[in-house]
Amino acid sequence: MKIFKTTSTRNRKYLSLLLALPVALAVTLSLSNFTLKGKEEKLRIVSVNGTTTEILCALGLESNLVGVDVTSTYPESVEKLPKVGHNRNISSEGVVALNPTLVIGTSNDLKPQLIEQLASAKVKTQLYKQDFSVEGTKALIKEIAATFHKDAAGAELVRQIDTDLAKVKKPSVKKKVLFIYARGAGTMMVAGKGTSVQKLIELAGGENAVNDFNDFKPLTAEALVAANPDVLLLFDTGLESIGGVDGLLQIQGIAQTTAGKNKKVIAMDGQLLTGFGPRLGKAVYTLSSQL
Repeated sequence: MKIFKTTSTRNRKYLSLLLALPVALAVTLSLSNFTLKGKEEKLRIVSVNGTTTEILCALGLESNLVGVDVTSTYPESVEKLPKVGHNRNISSEGVVALNPTLVIGTSNDLKPQLIEQLASAKVKTQLYKQDFSVEGTKALIKEIAATFHKDAAGAELVRQIDTDLAKVKKPSVKKKVLFIYARGAGTMMVAGKGTSVQKLIELAGGENAVNDFNDFKPLTAEALVAANPDVLLLFDTGLESIGGVDGLLQIQGIAQTTAGKNKKVIAMDGQLLTGFGPRLGKAVYTLSSQL
């Protein structure tokens, strides 16, 4: 049996992150008029995106975080912070109660109504564009670093991504990889085109097993057999939710695929796999080495 795992966190929170490609919101407040007054340690930041949270922490600003959304699971130390809900279902009251100087996230995170409510409460909001690519990740890191005058630290994070990517050795034969989002056997979806998982699979030298639809669709036995993936990829907690590899093989159609016959299953941490943040190079290396 071949199963690969990375450090586990709460991966079941990431389906909407996978579904989200950058979408411009109708209402976005800019930091062009926002200046960091006084000492940095006085900043009170609420981050409503797991990747922006990870970047802030990597830049040395974790102590300025006073709240995060539930997709913020890395580093593990942020788990102790107050949660303001999922970034697609956040109430302004919960955010305002934390008395933040600034709310940050990506442009697909917050509803325009919420941004307006935060503005009415005089809470500054900065949303950054996130593109699921190497260059897009570097640009996001640099932009956030510049906001907080952490350019040198941002440049170091970018260099680390390049260092990690230089270690990647793509497989000589491109394998078909099917990502399955599972939250128990009753909730299973497969990733098509336009998802962050598809982009990561391709960076690692694999081929997304299904490309005839965008985003996610429910898993069906017919689609499984037609796709016939060489490898099945899941969040580690998703695999656990269906009883591990043995439970996965009981799902109709799995055992008939090449991946099922060979028990070729890769389980990875959700934020590592889908975040496209400072650990992007590590994520690509981890997946490519297991392919």
